[in-house]
Amino acid sequence: MITAGIDVGSTYTKAVLLDGDGKLLGKGIINTGFRLAEAAASAYQDALNEANISQDDVSYIVSTGYGRFQVPFRDVQVTDLSAQARGACYFFPDTKTVLDVGGQTMKASRLHEGGKVRSFRLNDKCAAGTGAFLEKTARYMGYRIEEIGPLISTSKDAVTISSVCAVFAESEVINHVSSGSTPADIMHGAIVSLVDRSVQLMKRVQMEPEFTLVGGILRFETMGRVVQNKLKASVNVPPDDWAQYTGAVGAAVMAQRRLKKIKSGNGNGKGEREFEVVSEEVVDA
Repeated sequence: MITAGIDVGSTYTKAVLLDGDGKLLGKGIINTGFRLAEAAASAYQDALNEANISQDDVSYIVSTGYGRFQVPFRDVQVTDLSAQARGACYFFPDTKTVLDVGGQTMKASRLHEGGKVRSFRLNDKCAAGTGAFLEKTARYMGYRIEEIGPLISTSKDAVTISSVCAVFAESEVINHVSSGSTPADIMHGAIVSLVDRSVQLMKRVQMEPEFTLVGGILRFETMGRVVQNKLKASVNVPPDDWAQYTGAVGAAVMAQRRLKKIKSGNGNGKGEREFEVVSEEVVDA
C-alpha cells in the first residue's frame, strides 16, 4: 500500500512516499530545469533511495504541479490546488484556508470539510507576488537562496517596498542599497511586501481559520511570522522543510484514497492511466 506523490513545480520537483498507515517514508527534491520528465524521475528515485525501497514496492503514483502532465510513469494527475489542500490537511486536519507561496505563483484556497477546495484565487502574473522576487532580490545583493533565512533573522527594521510590479520593486531595492539600508532589512522588506499581497488573496477567498501556510518560501521562518502578525491570528506551518513538499504529500494522500478504492473493487486500476484526471472530484469519485 505504498504510494508516491510527485510535484513538478516551476522551480523545484519534489517526490514523497507514503504507506497505508499514513507514514511518510521518504522524500526527494531536485531543480526542475527544462527536462521535466527527468527531474520527476530523479526526485522519485531519491525518495526511493531514502526509503530504501524499489519501484516495484510502489503501488500507485499521482503527479501534480505545473509539470504534472510530463511525468510518464504516473497513474493519474491532479491539480496542485487539490494536492496542496490535501497536503495541508495531512499535517493540520482542521485547515480551512491555505496559502501556497511558490517560486512562480501564489495561491489562496478556502476548503470544505475533508480538504476539498471550495474557492481559490491566484496572484497576478507578476514576479513581485512570488518567491522568485525574494530570490532575485537576494541574488542582486550577492546572497545565495539558502542564505535568505539566516540573513532575514538579523534584520532590525524592514524597509518599505511598495511597488506592485517586480521591475519597479527591483528599482526600490536598488535605491535602498544606494541609501545604505542593510541587506537584512531589505530582504525583510521584500518579505513584508510579499505578505501584503498574500493576505489580499486570502481575503478574496473569504478566509477563515485554521490558516495553513505551504510552499517553498515558508522554509524561511520570517515569512510565517510576518503573515501571523498581519492576520493577528495563529497560523500553521508544516514542520522542518515539509512546507516545500506539501503538494507531493497531498498527491500521495490522494493516491492512497484511489488505491484503496481500487482494492475494494470501486476503481479502475492501472488502466486508468489513459484518463487525464484533472480535479479531485474525479479522483475521489
